[in-house]
Amino acid sequence: MAVDDAGLRAAARGKRPPQGDPVVDRALALLAAFDPAHRRLSLSELSRRSGTPLSTTRRLAERLLAWGALERSAAGGYVVGVRLWEIASLAPRGLGLREVAMPFMDDLHEATRQHVLLAVREGEEAVLVERRSARAAVPVDYRVGGRLPLQMTAVGRVLLAHAPVELQERILAGQGGGASADPVPQPAVLRRTLAEVRRSGVAIINRRNPAPVVSVAAPVRDAADRVVAALSVVLPAGGANPRTIEPAVRAAARAVSRGLGAPGAAVKAGDARG
Repeated sequence: MAVDDAGLRAAARGKRPPQGDPVVDRALALLAAFDPAHRRLSLSELSRRSGTPLSTTRRLAERLLAWGALERSAAGGYVVGVRLWEIASLAPRGLGLREVAMPFMDDLHEATRQHVLLAVREGEEAVLVERRSARAAVPVDYRVGGRLPLQMTAVGRVLLAHAPVELQERILAGQGGGASADPVPQPAVLRRTLAEVRRSGVAIINRRNPAPVVSVAAPVRDAADRVVAALSVVLPAGGANPRTIEPAVRAAARAVSRGLGAPGAAVKAGDARG
């Protein structure tokens, strides 16, 4: 849970916030201090980034260390512990989905020798729950557990196109969806794009950072016919024509949907593993 501004200011001065933070909130704030750019933190960095007094940070860090949520780094400081990964791997939206999707992702990976991504929506961003990559594939920043902007990635646009209207409107208004180094599309253009994704059942996007790539994504549906994930292939720009990859991505996503019990994912000629 986020700590309010008054609480952060009080914590920074080493005083108890006006109404006090539950211990669990402060422990979660310590864990939230880590991100891809801050994988190892000293005690003082943990305190500063979490807005928690140093003495409290020391006490909570030792408790998290004993439980396995944090580990000591050989280079000094703290890193996220494996115990957290063990717990997170049990998340229903990730576990069951990954088990069904992995064989079909492996097929796409073998066929393309590029990146194959599986993502779900978490709030205003997409979270990557699985990835298959060839060693010689185009460089990307995507990592399992990483967050992706909904409006600037193919998996994100598939998920955004089927998200609640209120969320779509917030992102169209520039009020969320994650950060991107690429130029954000104009609201009118993005609105038309989302409508086309819903109509065609596929999203194709070109990105320039960190390397020029083309991504093709299709929706994955569950037994209630809700879009619960997006599956994509990421190719180097100027390589294979994305339209030639599109049928394979559609087929794989449909096969995963069928494995999840989606009523509309009937077997069609040419489906992966179908």
